Amino acid sequence: MKKMELKKLAALIGATALVAASLTGCGGSDTTTATADTATEAPADTTADAAADTTTEEAAPAEDTAADTATQEPAEAISGTVTMAGSTSMEKLANAVAESFMAKYPDVTVTAEFTGSSAGIESVLAGSVDIGNSSRALKDEEKSAGAVENIVAIDGIAVVTDPANTVTGLTTDQLVSIYKGETKNWSDVGGSDEAIVVVGREAGSGTRGAFEELLGLEDACAYANELDSTGAVMAKVASTPGAIGYVSLDVVDDTVIALSLDDVEPTEENIKAGSYALSRPFVMATKGEIAEQTPAVQELFNYLKSDEGKDLIKTVGLIIPD
Repeated sequence: MKKMELKKLAALIGATALVAASLTGCGGSDTTTATADTATEAPADTTADAAADTTTEEAAPAEDTAADTATQEPAEAISGTVTMAGSTSMEKLANAVAESFMAKYPDVTVTAEFTGSSAGIESVLAGSVDIGNSSRALKDEEKSAGAVENIVAIDGIAVVTDPANTVTGLTTDQLVSIYKGETKNWSDVGGSDEAIVVVGREAGSGTRGAFEELLGLEDACAYANELDSTGAVMAKVASTPGAIGYVSLDVVDDTVIALSLDDVEPTEENIKAGSYALSRPFVMATKGEIAEQTPAVQELFNYLKSDEGKDLIKTVGLIIPD
């Protein structure tokens, strides 16, 4: 009987040990699971924090960019019209400015008419155009009436003859004598025996006004022909034996001869140096200051002052004012 009891006791002890082992295993499993869960949750929290940080960091530049865009937007949003009228000598410049400016600001329309400097100033003072183009300095009475002189370029006036003329230069006194009608033959100034045909611009022309003022010839010229545009003067002089005329330096080509004056050639370098006497301003006059004009007009003047605008002025043969 005792042996049987001992066997039962041993069996009971063994069963108890198995239960204890089982319980220990379950506890280990729970611990492992908890550890695993903790490991799984930690990266999730870290990832969320990182994502939040990343979102925060990316959002800030986006806001800055939006702010920058908002700042730049007004320049590109400019729209409206800019109307010009005036000097025929400024036709090349005005057309180049209009084309280039409209390409940069497609919502702006720029138009230009070429009616002569005085007519252009009258138009801007009357309020029929935004800008009056003048190839001469403004008169005191025009300024008193409200016209503001905005000099955008400097132009030289070239004295030209027909291409067969053998005279290549004149003194200032000789030129004045020719336009007064006192010297009538090219032989009197070193040329061939040929009558001088004096060609000039019509009354009110900025080129004529500047030419006569610079030489002291106001109301003293004896013109054989008074023509209403720079192109007409070029064509007349090129096709008329013995002809002499004056035109904007930037339109001179090989159809005529550009004379030196007092042994100084009409070049940009000589005009900048102040050694060539016949030069004049190209004025885009406004009624009132530029700051009082429409946004489109103000931006056009800003464009002319920019590097891009200055390059454009140079490409049409003009000089940037100081």
